[in-house]
Amino acid sequence: MDNSNQKNKPQRKGFGWGWLLYTAVFLIFAWYFLKPNGDEQTMDKGLSYTQLMSYIEHNQISSIVVYDDNHVEATVRMDAYTLVFGDATKGVEKKGIITCLVPSVEEFCKYMGTVNVTRAETHLPAIDVSIKKSHDYWYLILVNVLPWVFIIFFFVMMTRNIGGVGGGIFGVGRAKAEVFDKDKKDKVTFKDVAGLEGAKQEVEEIVSFLKNPEKYTKLGGKIPKGALLVGPPGTGKTLLAKAVAGEANVPFFSMSGSDFVEMFVGVGASRVRDLFRQAKEKAPAIIFIDEIDAVGKSRGKGAITGSNDERESTLNQLLTEMDGFGTNSGVIILAATNRAEILDPALLRAGRFDRQIHVELPDLQERKEIFQVHLRPLKLNKNVDIDFLAKQTPGFSGADIANVCNEAALIAARNNHKAVGKQDFMDAVDRIIGGLERKTKIMTPEEKKSIAYHEAGHATISWMLQYGNPLVKVTIVPRGQALGAAWYLPEERQLTNKEHILDDLCSLLGGRAAEELFLKQTSTGALNDLERATKQAYAMVAYYGMSPKLKDLSFYDSTGRYDYGIAKPYSEETAKIIDAETSRIISEQMKRAKEVLKQYEEGHHQMAELLIEKEVITSEDVERILGPRPWKSRGDEMLELNEKESTAKTDKSADA
Repeated sequence: MDNSNQKNKPQRKGFGWGWLLYTAVFLIFAWYFLKPNGDEQTMDKGLSYTQLMSYIEHNQISSIVVYDDNHVEATVRMDAYTLVFGDATKGVEKKGIITCLVPSVEEFCKYMGTVNVTRAETHLPAIDVSIKKSHDYWYLILVNVLPWVFIIFFFVMMTRNIGGVGGGIFGVGRAKAEVFDKDKKDKVTFKDVAGLEGAKQEVEEIVSFLKNPEKYTKLGGKIPKGALLVGPPGTGKTLLAKAVAGEANVPFFSMSGSDFVEMFVGVGASRVRDLFRQAKEKAPAIIFIDEIDAVGKSRGKGAITGSNDERESTLNQLLTEMDGFGTNSGVIILAATNRAEILDPALLRAGRFDRQIHVELPDLQERKEIFQVHLRPLKLNKNVDIDFLAKQTPGFSGADIANVCNEAALIAARNNHKAVGKQDFMDAVDRIIGGLERKTKIMTPEEKKSIAYHEAGHATISWMLQYGNPLVKVTIVPRGQALGAAWYLPEERQLTNKEHILDDLCSLLGGRAAEELFLKQTSTGALNDLERATKQAYAMVAYYGMSPKLKDLSFYDSTGRYDYGIAKPYSEETAKIIDAETSRIISEQMKRAKEVLKQYEEGHHQMAELLIEKEVITSEDVERILGPRPWKSRGDEMLELNEKESTAKTDKSADA
């Protein structure tokens, strides 16, 4: 029997207790307010106390019932129906009743005693008077029953909501994992993940084990229990984990590290146990914990009682569960973080997270592949070159590239373009890097000239230095918090030499050097440049060992051991040397920047004047003013190398 249709049919929800209670309360109140005042054979007439006394004195009442809530019911004599009720007595066989409120039960009883004495003297029968307790059932229900009904209803709804569906009030310890079942149609596979070739190769073994575990177990091998995806934000760690689940066709339990820790003590540990229990029931399965550093921070650092105790108990339970299940039980743990250095060593040891898979920022070729994925749904103009877009986005992650494509489509629609063109993509990159243009911001001519000379200084030096970043565009239109901006194409290199850093420092100081050299002034516009230059110079001395006085020494702490201490890993004398060497490097590069600007003073001035006139200049304008760049960019070399490799592969396949 095919049960696929049964699974796809939406399950009907039962008639909940909440709706049942709402219906009952509504019917009770509706019956109370809409019920008739009397039936067709009984007449119930309310009247004033004076009218009641008149009926009693005129011998029209046969009996009276007095209730303790100061209201009475008087039965009208049969021969007095017409006088009391008029024509409403037609067809009535039962006695009519009239009701009235009296000042007090005691006074009314005294009054009736006097009336009966008078009636006895005139030989009339006494009026039967009886006293009963009031039976106001509605009052009893409202006061005694309904509060308990609402309390029970509130308790039931609270337990259902807090614990989740069927969880109960103690269900706070249940793991609220998002489950991507193997029967889900919209699955993510490796085809949806562009780039990340190295990371995909490492996780292919996990997929192979989940598809065919006997291949490894029959030889006595053991698949790693866990793999940790490490990399900067937006590089595709979560997407890669989903692709593993899609390729392996197994259930995928996804939770964030922050979901384990809440205000209740012990909830985190309980949720860890429940998560692993659910995964074992559906094994083979994958557990994915995103941002695991929320619960996996190294224990003992900055120990503060309180929330840290709950986090550490959650981490201890996670360590226990990772050691608790059998190696070949079919449950594999994937986790992602961009702060692997702060994780507890016990979490990273062999037997828990055996492997660390580094998901780095995409290189030139990988960015090209990512663009090809995100450009599929867009309607593109013929002038869009994917190679050009990949070159224009160095340092962009996969998420950044997706944002560029989406922003370009929005810009094209805003400008009423029929297709997304090259300029739309350039505007999108500018928007993401520099922020939104503020063309309405008013600047004085002196400020505009200062910004133009500053940005022209950066452009001139970076264009003429061998290891300077090639210029793409310079603008003096304010963007975000910046009054001017320049876009460059930094070289994508695996190693950085001392000469690379020095040329970068010289380019950073070019703006301040141009201000001092040509305008004989300094401004606050160089704040960001000076900050970056100082940090790079400090890193050269204290971290990279590139200073002659502190050669081959590094005070960089990759373990984070000194994060919570007050002691420095070097003496005060060494600190003075670091400060002196940092100042020396900055001074030398400032002097070098001024020398380059003096050499190309005429070109610099032409560029600054063109900036003042056009507000935006590109690399073509710089090349026209300063001539072709004497150094070939590494990006062009990488593209040529990739083209040669792809051509060689094509030739080999053709020969085969």
